[in-house]
Amino acid sequence: MQKEKNIAIIGSGLVGSLLAIYLKKRGHSVTVFDRRQDVRTVEFSGRSINLAMSNRGWSSLRKVGIEEEIRKLALPLDKRALHVNNTPLYFQKYGKEGEAIYSISRGILNRKMIDLAEEAGVVFKFEEKVWDIKLPEAKIYTGESEKGVWQEYQFDIVFGADGAFSRVRHKMQRQSRFNYSQNFIDVGYKELTIPANEDGSHKLDPTSFHIWPRGEFMLIAMPNLNGSFTCTLFLPFEGEVSFESIKSEEQAEQFFSTYFPDIMQDISNLMRDFFKNPTSAMVTMKCFPWTYWDKVALVGDSAHAIVPFYGQGMNAGFEDILVLDNLIEEYEDDWERIFKEYQSSRKPNADAIAELSYRNFIEMSSKTANPAFILRKKIEKHFAEKHPDIWVPLYSRVTFSDKPYAEALAIGDRQRAIMDEVMKLQNVDKIWDSLEVENYILEALNKTAKV
Repeated sequence: MQKEKNIAIIGSGLVGSLLAIYLKKRGHSVTVFDRRQDVRTVEFSGRSINLAMSNRGWSSLRKVGIEEEIRKLALPLDKRALHVNNTPLYFQKYGKEGEAIYSISRGILNRKMIDLAEEAGVVFKFEEKVWDIKLPEAKIYTGESEKGVWQEYQFDIVFGADGAFSRVRHKMQRQSRFNYSQNFIDVGYKELTIPANEDGSHKLDPTSFHIWPRGEFMLIAMPNLNGSFTCTLFLPFEGEVSFESIKSEEQAEQFFSTYFPDIMQDISNLMRDFFKNPTSAMVTMKCFPWTYWDKVALVGDSAHAIVPFYGQGMNAGFEDILVLDNLIEEYEDDWERIFKEYQSSRKPNADAIAELSYRNFIEMSSKTANPAFILRKKIEKHFAEKHPDIWVPLYSRVTFSDKPYAEALAIGDRQRAIMDEVMKLQNVDKIWDSLEVENYILEALNKTAKV
């Protein structure tokens, strides 16, 4: 058990709530501040993309003893379902038998995590915005307005878990030699809904992650426990087919009926959500350092916001907390060393998953329905099944493994180069499962191993 510290966490989202549970179970006094209302008392905002819990997330929940509680809120998805116009529905398995991602509502999960943190003894202060922080002293200042009267709080340690536009990080950015960058992509997103059938059943296969790939844009749908699907429309902000170009109900109906005819029965519902729900932006944010001596540290999106196309934002944030706790076990009360090793070990992996997430948008929207891409995946899966000790597909390395993201990116790049050459082989569509192709890949792997 560490010596008890008085710790503040800024942000009551998923990562902040999980961190609070970990620290409370380590014997610390934990207070969580959030400028928002208690999420348990408000309706969902229409800004949520359903989450895809995978190995890293489950490992982090397991260590603190709440995995089974959270599994009750999730649905396993073992494959992609591809909806391509004028083509039969096509399924792509994610991994080996038994491997699946888990669909879970962000709002429902956040409410549960706060409940579990409160049960552990964490104190939450909602609607109390942090305006300033004195980094060397771990003092925070809250109040109703920036120019009003502030309340001062003294803590031993402060964690910033307040998202991509973190107030804590903003203060740290004023320090010398603090590196920071943000990059918004030209695609936005909007939450939509496909309701359940009258009997409460799902209208689409509830064991699949549904994708309507349309080149520069796409629609995805993930099932909920109540029979509905949370859909997300990813669409350019401007252009010929864009959020900007859809201004009337007639234009919206034309858009949905043209590009998503297989869900025509839900067009009116989709149109209602289209005009009711906000259009949101997506950003990749990188910074360093993530810590200030032994006083302040950033976790989750505050340190490394990423676009959502690999389903790893939450998983990466949860893994931050698991890594941090492992270092606490190793170094006990040496918080300066804990923080130093935390940021040095996590930063390369955060950068790697940011790159992989951006790349996966291109794959999901433009490639998943491409015959050459489908063949490529078939070859890779066939080889991986025959040689599981030397070839693990990139998606499996990221999603069904706890190995470092940076390692997955490096190995994935080598495998991609090999597959690029395999796809150039003559008549590869006819010999894809032959010994010739298998030996070609084995030889290529041997060459790269010697370099």
